[in-house]
This record gives sequence, structure tokens and C-alpha cells, in this order.
Amino acid sequence: QVQLQESGPGLVKPSQTLSLTCTVSGISKTTNYYWSWIRQSPGKGLEWIGTVDYSGTRYYSPSLKSRTSISRDTSKMQFTLQLTSVTPEDAAVYYCASPGDPLRVWALEVWGQGTLVAVSS
Repeated sequence: QVQLQESGPGLVKPSQTLSLTCTVSGISKTTNYYWSWIRQSPGKGLEWIGTVDYSGTRYYSPSLKSRTSISRDTSKMQFTLQLTSVTPEDAAVYYCASPGDPLRVWALEVWGQGTLVAVSS
């Protein structure tokens, strides 16, 4: 079964780029899954950031699209999030997520534990 683990710096300075990695384990290959990033800011609900599908096509939240890049490295069983020009409003717990079964392509059934990112100078 799929297991996910986020990693990356817990503190980013304003105007810099936030970079996070999600490492996948528990399966033999990542190529047939959709992989997503979601975040939750303090006192707010969950916000979908974007998804990369099995063909490498990327889907982004319209509100974040201009600053977001999601990529995958199938050989390393990882996918990454980059968010540029961060502001304090980007401070949040960031999660990676996926379906438990690749046939349920858009399901967000498996989540990493989340990583807290603060934005401060």
C-alpha cells in the first residue's frame, strides 16, 4: 500500500521559493498514479495546490498556478512542489496525497503526515 512522506525546510524567507519533496514507498512504481499537494493554513480549511498525473500532465489551483510547479522523479519514487515568491500567507502545513488504488485517479485517500512551513525573515 502507498505510503507518503514529506520533507523540506520548515522555514522559508519571504520572496524565496518553497521546495518540498514527497517520497513514495510501499509500491513498486509511481508511474500510474496521480500525485497531489494540499496545504492547510492556520485557521483555514484544506487547499488543493496541484496534481501531476501518470502522464506527467500537471494541474494547478488557479489561485496558485502562476507560482507553482509540481514535478515527479519516477526513478527516485519522489514528487516535488515548488512555490515561488512566498509570503506569510503561504505559511501552512503542506501535505502530499494520492489515491490508494491507481484506478481511483483523483481520490485523495493516502496522506503524508504533513510538514509545517513557516514564512519569516
